[in-house]
Amino acid sequence: MRFRDQDIVFTNGATGQNIDILTANPLNYFHVISNAAELPRQVIDGKLFLPASDHRKRNGKLPLVMVVPGSLGVAPSHLAHAETVVGDGFAAFVLDSFGARGVTSTVANQTQFSFAASAYDVLAALQVLSVHPQIDASRIGAQGHSRGGSAVLTAATRRFADAVVGAGAGFRSVLAAYPWSGHQFLDPSVDETEIRVIMGDADEWCSPMQVQGHCQAIRLSGGKATMRLIGGAQHSFDRDTAIENVADASVSPAAPTAYIANDGAFIHPLHGVAESKLTDRDLMIYGLKAGYGRKGAKIGSRDGDAELFRADMLAFWRRTLG
Repeated sequence: MRFRDQDIVFTNGATGQNIDILTANPLNYFHVISNAAELPRQVIDGKLFLPASDHRKRNGKLPLVMVVPGSLGVAPSHLAHAETVVGDGFAAFVLDSFGARGVTSTVANQTQFSFAASAYDVLAALQVLSVHPQIDASRIGAQGHSRGGSAVLTAATRRFADAVVGAGAGFRSVLAAYPWSGHQFLDPSVDETEIRVIMGDADEWCSPMQVQGHCQAIRLSGGKATMRLIGGAQHSFDRDTAIENVADASVSPAAPTAYIANDGAFIHPLHGVAESKLTDRDLMIYGLKAGYGRKGAKIGSRDGDAELFRADMLAFWRRTLG
């Protein structure tokens, strides 16, 4: 059953309201930044949850946290995070990039639609939510998990965001949970958007060192980015489920970073030339042929991991949006 067809009601009575989002299906970042006239359009959706309490309202409007799932789609943990922030007085929007595209999981193949499309979805949702009569457009944050973490980092990057929502528009703050930083813009500037990353040092899907480098690049460009590394924590350590091996997961955490030129073109790691026609799939095939790919990776929580995540999450949103 698609997420939009499920009736979701939180314990505090907040009921999910379906919101349609007009987005796009770009082939790559160049398609968005330099060839937007030819973008194929796509309608996706998500659910908006409004709190019963209005103690965080300003001028009658609420701050909002957008929750962006990862490669397994909307999971109970994402709804739990949305329920937690709604219980604390924030509005929450859970984005579903998969359902309308007929995708159930990208763990075995991340190229079913591009990472640029994932980031475009986030910004398209921002545009819709910014004009909602009950939402404060100046206090919207995005919380992405895994592939969703990659999406919110790209959505915060001005080279990409300016092409979608225009200069000056964007998120107040972004929380990227165990993101993949295999795609990074040469100009990583995020301007005033505050970035927070949290991930485990035992992550088998994404490279903590690559993400550290990404955060440092943002800081060197004048942005504010912090990273909390949790000793011994696995990927998706906030799930509050036992650690398990996902046998069909296709991962390559040690593959070289693919940098993105100012026009959105990928720069191939081998020859350093920006090519507008390069896609995620081209770079995935390169990584596999170079021997970086492997099958199987762990996800799940140890005792206390999920609670640690929730505390860090709430502290960040209270400080940056509350």
